Amino acid sequence: MLNISDIMQTVNMIDHQHLDIRTITLGISLYDCASSDIHKCARKIREKICRKAENLVKVGCEIENEYGIPIVNKRISVTPIAEIAASCESDDYSVIGHALNDAASECGVNFIGGFSALVHKGFTESDKRLIASIPRTLAETELVCSSVNVATTKAGINMDAVAMMGRIIKETANLTADKNGLGCAKLVIFANAVEDNPFMAGAFHGAGEPECVINVGVSGPGVVWRALQDVKGESFDVVAETVKRTAFRITRMGQVVANAASERLGIPFGIVDLSLAPTPAKGDSVARILEEMGLKVCGTHGTTAALALLNDAVKKGGVMASGHVGGLSGAFIPVSEDEGMIHAVKSGALSIEKLEAMTCVCSVGLDMIAVPGDTSAQTIAAIIADESAIGVINNKTTAVRVIPAPGKSVGDSVEFGGLLGNAPVMRVNNAGSDEFVARGGRIPAPIHSLRN
Repeated sequence: MLNISDIMQTVNMIDHQHLDIRTITLGISLYDCASSDIHKCARKIREKICRKAENLVKVGCEIENEYGIPIVNKRISVTPIAEIAASCESDDYSVIGHALNDAASECGVNFIGGFSALVHKGFTESDKRLIASIPRTLAETELVCSSVNVATTKAGINMDAVAMMGRIIKETANLTADKNGLGCAKLVIFANAVEDNPFMAGAFHGAGEPECVINVGVSGPGVVWRALQDVKGESFDVVAETVKRTAFRITRMGQVVANAASERLGIPFGIVDLSLAPTPAKGDSVARILEEMGLKVCGTHGTTAALALLNDAVKKGGVMASGHVGGLSGAFIPVSEDEGMIHAVKSGALSIEKLEAMTCVCSVGLDMIAVPGDTSAQTIAAIIADESAIGVINNKTTAVRVIPAPGKSVGDSVEFGGLLGNAPVMRVNNAGSDEFVARGGRIPAPIHSLRN
């Protein structure tokens, strides 16, 4: 039972500490939409999404008004389109991308994810067609998000896919050059992608998921930051316990919203994803949480240890608050979406190399990072390979969402607007990786993957 103190604490967190439900995401299976005629397939996809999601935004707004809890985004994720379109007699899957965009627009959601392919062990012909269609689709649509899984701990790293995605990212940036390469902000390259992630741009509805499901993403960096201000100078035992207790309260709120949405929509509840997802707003920063632990600036020595504590404590607190915590739960470190990270980059304290080290212990990876527009496809592929290796060896999800900003150089800034914020263009290592990337093939799975 909630008491008056719990209610007042929650109200204060919402009013003054940026606590919100970051997203209610409706996952929809599209397996019954397959057809050899791509236009018929696209039509069936649009009709099914509009039918299943017609009340999503309405119900989200009702819950927001009744509970007084901000629900920032209402989103949809679908079965990876490479699987649905496999029987289509067409090389251009952008037709389906437009159908997804039209359905998302009609339903009034913020984004739709699932223009995706899973190629960690190799390509089907459909996978190749989907990947080739990514740049055009992301350039011609506003709401469609794409992801490609290139590695798993069980399969190793598909280096042919890694090299291909380096080229696709460059092409996507060039096709959206008039928007600072914005298309790349809607494209994520994964290792160990999860099937129930509610956050964009990497959300898709996995093969093991039900026909439809409600997944909720909760975020509250500002709440954790404020809680740590009350324990200045205390030991790390106290810091960890404070984060755990705060994460518990945040997750409980997410559970309430998830249950309400599930009941009103008549759709099963899946998971609560407790990820500390920052925004450009002051006081809503993961970097500032790390600095509150005693770091002069995010990126200095000690940053990785502080992030490890934060990520672990968030998960421990969240798992006690809900029977179904999933997705990516932990702490995100997207540079452009975190005002503290932006400050750290501009001050020179935070580099891509340090961010890579931090991804060993956080929830995702190199996220929303702008690099010079002349960065080569091979260098981008090598960055993906490094991040994939971290995920594969550590049996965790990692990802790369990097934007080679056309016409921009180190020190410039790229404006994306909204939750995507603005990104200072970061230096990359100019020593070539071309021969490494050109080898192709697969980097084998690590020995600890053999657990059967």
